[in-house]
Amino acid sequence: MSKETAIKLFEQKQVRSVWNEEEEKWYFSIVDVISILTDSPNPQVYWRVLKMRLKDEGNETVTNCNAFKMQAADGKMRVTDVADTEQLFRLIQSIPSPKAEPFKLWIAKVARERIDEIEDPEIGIDRLIETYLKKGYSKEWVNQRLKSIEVRKDLTDEWESRGVQKGQEFAILTDEITKAWSGLTVKQYKQFKDLKKENLRDNMTNLELVLNMLAEASTTEISKEKKPKSFKESKVIAKQGGTIAGNTRKQIEAKTGKKIVTKQSAKSLIDVKRKLK
Repeated sequence: MSKETAIKLFEQKQVRSVWNEEEEKWYFSIVDVISILTDSPNPQVYWRVLKMRLKDEGNETVTNCNAFKMQAADGKMRVTDVADTEQLFRLIQSIPSPKAEPFKLWIAKVARERIDEIEDPEIGIDRLIETYLKKGYSKEWVNQRLKSIEVRKDLTDEWESRGVQKGQEFAILTDEITKAWSGLTVKQYKQFKDLKKENLRDNMTNLELVLNMLAEASTTEISKEKKPKSFKESKVIAKQGGTIAGNTRKQIEAKTGKKIVTKQSAKSLIDVKRKLK
């Protein structure tokens, strides 16, 4: 397993973290978070007591926690319990501390918003637009991004109607499309842009988004016409749809002399917008 270590600053204190390349997840040191939220003189002991209490309560989060080697204060690598984001939020809910209360309120607020979105999906769309604009994306980019979501939904609906399974099969077909138009798999594309947990499409330029939409829309139309009866047939169609956009990419690059697939990420896209103001 490939790991990349990092230090996250939280209220001027350090939380050790490790990136799991295979799972595409950040894992955080539990004792570091406990130290921040409780001001305990011995967070290791605090965690041992809390862990025993949660186990007695049948809390599966504790059972499923991982342990990684992380650099300790003395510079030595020692095994420490870690939690991913979801596990960490669950543990924070169990910490009786005033400092943990803002997190608990935020978790409750997010849960309420999610329920609201399930009852009325339009709320989710409005909130999505607001979030993108607050991050600094241009209105033109946001409109393009929303269109890409619509195109993607049409494609996944078509796949489901042909018996393609969500999860791994969706990911394999997406890789076929992406590689055919960009020359890179999704994982390679994210590495090229130096992304980890971030959404790839959120870090595409307008032209990258357009070509990705062309590839997915083409795949959808071909699938509707050919009506594939197996995953293998859908895989061939995915490559065909991606190739259409890939040929378009090559034609544009030949005319402009510029590469369309770039290292630009959301930060650089937003920074360019700010400089133009």
